Amino acid sequence: MKIHFFYKIFKAQRYRMILLCLISLVYFSSCKKYLDAKPDQSIATPSTIEDLEGILNAYSTINGRYPSASEVAADDFYLTTADFNSLIDPQRFYYSWQKSPNFVGDYKSPYLAIEYCNIILDELPKVSGGDLPKRNTVEGNALFVRASYHYALSQLYAKVYNKATAESDLGIALRLTADVAVKPVRSTISATYTSILNDLKQAISLLPLTPDMKYRASKPAAYGMLARVYLSMSDFKKAGLYADSALAAYNKLMDYNTVNSASAIPFQQFNDEVIYDAKAAGPQALTQSKARVDTLLYKSFGTNDLRKSVLFKVNTNGSIAFKGNYTGVAGSSLFTGIATNELYLIKAEAAVRNGDSRTALTALNTLLVTRWKTGTFVPYAISDQKQLLGAVLLERRKDLLFRSLRWTDLRRLNLEPDQAKTLIRNLDGATYKLEPNGLRYVFQIDQDAVNISGLQQNP
Repeated sequence: MKIHFFYKIFKAQRYRMILLCLISLVYFSSCKKYLDAKPDQSIATPSTIEDLEGILNAYSTINGRYPSASEVAADDFYLTTADFNSLIDPQRFYYSWQKSPNFVGDYKSPYLAIEYCNIILDELPKVSGGDLPKRNTVEGNALFVRASYHYALSQLYAKVYNKATAESDLGIALRLTADVAVKPVRSTISATYTSILNDLKQAISLLPLTPDMKYRASKPAAYGMLARVYLSMSDFKKAGLYADSALAAYNKLMDYNTVNSASAIPFQQFNDEVIYDAKAAGPQALTQSKARVDTLLYKSFGTNDLRKSVLFKVNTNGSIAFKGNYTGVAGSSLFTGIATNELYLIKAEAAVRNGDSRTALTALNTLLVTRWKTGTFVPYAISDQKQLLGAVLLERRKDLLFRSLRWTDLRRLNLEPDQAKTLIRNLDGATYKLEPNGLRYVFQIDQDAVNISGLQQNP
């Protein structure tokens, strides 16, 4: 099904005007006027609920602006020196964890989506029409999307959440209004996460149980995003509770025995496991011809584990490439939405960390039996909690590859001495290291944003 993304937004000249204003704002033109001048409200303000709903149909912005830099920097793949040298500058710096504030797409693009949401939220009380359920759905979607992008930004441009230092650590610049006269400032980590959680919790009361389409948010999507956020905060009790709530509303899993492993695109967009569809544009570093799946990771899949054939392909040069994206398209775009397999794994990890091994095993085995050749899966039956946690974390990595989740996992697990990991890249005789909790787990903010708005730069 093709989505006519901008049909409603561009149906009148005024919407061209408002989007041009937005693009100018979010892309931080070198002229300071874009931060000082308000749009002409007489031509740029939506006037009906249908106008606001139409903004949500801008799929490429509302659903497709998630950053991919974290996946380029993570450890599930490696590049040859030749392929590394062929990359454009930002991806070379992301991959080798080098300092550079001058490559900005991953910083600016999410703020454009946030600005769309703020227009909806600012204008909703002023527009007429629409019954209460429709108005609630529009508002709930805007809150959900704003929270999701703020969260994605926090995983790149702020430190990992640490309860002991959250009140003082710098967070991101929260954008909670479309008014361009409001100067962006960096909040604390605590304020950043409070805003994200508040938006999601408010969205739950407004969203429908089942969306019209999976590119729109729903109650299960908001529950699932809350579970993801709380897991990143190492609040395992709340992560488990919200994963349970999401799965109580929607818990379908695909049986990989029914998936065509020979297909170049084994999964459809909006497949049965997808609760909310979103993606990041495919970075050059993750094209199938360049990104070579980590050898030890690939070997960790058993012979009868169908993921070994469904998720990967062998290139002509013998390298292993990932093909199992839930985006439903060929190429290197990344699925960043909410899906049930992630929720089963959050439930399993939260349960084992909360001392409930039985629930952890049930959740883990419920997922994995759908991944193995029929009749060959031997359920996990681990009694030792440390060993069970290790199994859950390994299966989490294996089942959630290339979803911009690994970077967050590395960050939060680095706070635990038993789980901390030093990342190493070897390129043309040079060795690059990323130590646990190193400063380079926090990316530099776009220097234009620093220069124009006075935002404090990351070290």
